[in-house]
Amino acid sequence: MKIGSIDIDTPISLAPMEDVTDMAFRRICRKMGADIVYTEFTSSDAIIRNIPKAINKIEVCDEERPVAIQIFGGEEECMFDAATMAESLNPDFIDINCGCWVKNHVARGQGAALLKDLPRFKKIVASTVKGTSLPVTVKTRLGWDEDNIVILDVARMIEDVGAQGLTVHCRTRSQGHDKAPADWSWLERIKKVVSIPVFGNGDVRTAQDAKQMLETGCDGVMIGRAAIGNPWIFAQVQHLLKTGQELPPPTLKERVDVCIDHLRMSVETKDIRRGLIPFRKFYTGYLKGVPNVAQLRKDLMPMLDFDEIVQRLYDFVDQNRNQTCS
Repeated sequence: MKIGSIDIDTPISLAPMEDVTDMAFRRICRKMGADIVYTEFTSSDAIIRNIPKAINKIEVCDEERPVAIQIFGGEEECMFDAATMAESLNPDFIDINCGCWVKNHVARGQGAALLKDLPRFKKIVASTVKGTSLPVTVKTRLGWDEDNIVILDVARMIEDVGAQGLTVHCRTRSQGHDKAPADWSWLERIKKVVSIPVFGNGDVRTAQDAKQMLETGCDGVMIGRAAIGNPWIFAQVQHLLKTGQELPPPTLKERVDVCIDHLRMSVETKDIRRGLIPFRKFYTGYLKGVPNVAQLRKDLMPMLDFDEIVQRLYDFVDQNRNQTCS
C-alpha cells in the first residue's frame, strides 16, 4: 500500500478521535505498533482563523511519523486555505473528514452531510487537493442511511479528483457508532472500483477482528475506540499478522508502565493541569478488568501532582502482584 512516500504492506492505523488522539496518545500508539496515526479532526475555519486551540491540535512531531492531519469543513475556499496551512506544519499527508455523524457538524453541511450532496463532496475534496502538494486522503461512511448507500460512487469520485487513499467506516450516518454492526462486506466491493488504497474501520475490537477485516481484501485497518486505554492492541495485531499467534494480555505492570508513559507525554506536551485533567478519561481503559481497582480510580481522580499519581499507581502494582488481569 502506498500513499505518497509512505509504503507499508498492511498498515494498521490509529483513527482520528476528538479529545483523544492528541500528540501524546499518537506517540504512545506509534510505540505500541500503529503504522500511521491521525490528529484529532479539526475545523478548517478554525485553522484559517489561526485559533490557538485548533493549531495546537494539528501540531505534529517526528516521533509520530507517519502522521496525517485531519481537517473538516463545508466550504471549498476554507478547505483549500486550511490544507495550505496544515502543510506548513509538515505532516506526511492530509486527511478529510467526510463522515462525522454528530448533529451540529452535519447541520453546518460538514462531515457526513456531504454524503447527501455528492457534487459538493467532490468540490471539497478537489479544493483540498489543490491547496496542498501533500497527498490527500478521505475518511467517510457508506452513505447517509441504508436507503442511500453511495460509497461506490464516492470512491470513484474522490479518486478522479486526486485523493490518494480512502478510509470507510462501514456504517451509514444514521447508524452512528453502534446502532448496527459495521458491514465489512462493502470493503471488497469498494476495492473493485478504485485503485487507491482502501482502509476499513468500524467494530475492530481485537487482533482477530483486524485479521478478519483484512481478509475482505482491504489494504489496511483503522482502529479507533478499541485503542483508548488499550494501545497495545496495535502490538497484538502486528504479532498476529506476522506469526499467526496471539499475544497474551498485558500484565498489570505493563498496563501501568504504559499509562504512566502516556501521562508523562501528556504533561510534557501541555502543562500539568491541561495534561492531567483531560487524561483522567484514560484511567478506566488502562485499568479495565483489573481486580480491586475501584479505590485506585477514586484516589487518582482528584490528584494533580504527577509524582503522586505515579507513586499511587506503582503502590497498587506492588499490592496486587499476584492478581491476573482479565
